[in-house]
Amino acid sequence: MNSEPQLDGSLNFVVDEAEAGARLDLFLAGKLPQFSRSQLRRVINATGAKVGGERAKASHKLRAGEVVSFVPGEPPREAPMAEEIPLTILYEDDDLAVVDKPPNMVVHPAQGQWAGTLTGALQFHFNQLSAVGGATRPGIVHRLDRDTSGVILVAKNDAAHLKLAAQFEARSVEKQYFAIVSGRLDRDRDVIEEPIGPHPYQREKMAIRREHRDARDASTFYEVAERFAGFTAVHLRPRTGRTHQIRVHLAHIGAAVLCDKMYGGRSRITRGELLGTDDDELLLDRQALHAVRLKLKHPTTGEPLELESPLPADIQCVLEALRSGASAAS
Repeated sequence: MNSEPQLDGSLNFVVDEAEAGARLDLFLAGKLPQFSRSQLRRVINATGAKVGGERAKASHKLRAGEVVSFVPGEPPREAPMAEEIPLTILYEDDDLAVVDKPPNMVVHPAQGQWAGTLTGALQFHFNQLSAVGGATRPGIVHRLDRDTSGVILVAKNDAAHLKLAAQFEARSVEKQYFAIVSGRLDRDRDVIEEPIGPHPYQREKMAIRREHRDARDASTFYEVAERFAGFTAVHLRPRTGRTHQIRVHLAHIGAAVLCDKMYGGRSRITRGELLGTDDDELLLDRQALHAVRLKLKHPTTGEPLELESPLPADIQCVLEALRSGASAAS
């Protein structure tokens, strides 16, 4: 599959058999996670996408073997304002930066959330950011959910952005996460392979959608790190990059991420609820999911890069409480 930037700045993708029948905008949403679907539709309608060399609508149904050409960009919109928000920079050079995203931070502005975003903080901290993702997503190559913390990659120029996006699309970037889940996983390791698509009733959610025309293949490898009474700590390596993939896959096997309100039904937990005591100390009020590591090739030098973020204090606190409970019970 050719996803290298062409001389005209376009990215080309060949539709495979599994992707046949998908809408053009949903197909591109799977290839370019730095764009929202509404952005993609605007770009497509502004002649930013062609199928087989011809203009196509966002609703165009793709056939196997067709070549989709996409020119990144977006009609001008209000850009996020620079905000002096502290950021932990894990790595930086002329082409990219790697940030340790805190929990409870939206990556890019959206309706009802224009302040306090990662893009606003990036605008303050860096003199230059790529414009490939559009005015509201300067520098954003990939995304993390609001309450997921950890490693996130930022492009400083368009050339680097396109090459990094091509690595994500080709699935050559290795992503590793850490989670604490509700429930006890019996297998030490396994691969969850279930297609993910829009939830049939709730717009903000995703769901396992077998044989649904808008579903996309999704694969997540997990390995148990520690087991506790009623909870499990796991390492995860998603092999695809679908929206909410890890959260949907874990909930599907009966092990929802701890404090994942959307897929697990609760948004906070106290020490007493964790250990079965009367202690009402709040330990966690966001999903226990952390992006630990990214492995990729530098977009300019081709040298391997491995960037890592330590577990944040709130997840560490939950782990220590679980370990203390296990020690007391033994």
